Amino acid sequence: MTLNELQRIKQWHVDHRVEHPLEYHLWDLVLTLWLMGWLPAFVFGDAWAAPLCLAGTLLPSLYVAWRTRAHRLHRLRCDWLGK
Repeated sequence: MTLNELQRIKQWHVDHRVEHPLEYHLWDLVLTLWLMGWLPAFVFGDAWAAPLCLAGTLLPSLYVAWRTRAHRLHRLRCDWLGK
């Protein structure tokens, strides 16, 4: 995912946080885990954190892919998906 895509999704969640509070907080959790995956490796220089970095890097894309699939199967409605 590009930073523009992350920003677009985050902006939608901010704009609609009153109507979709769970989705707003879930996206914040995804972004927090994404950042936490990078923190140990780059700030502390710990090599053991490399798998966390990879998982953290993939987490936003995996979340969007999961939500896209659920939207396509009509299980969830995701208005923030790019057209």
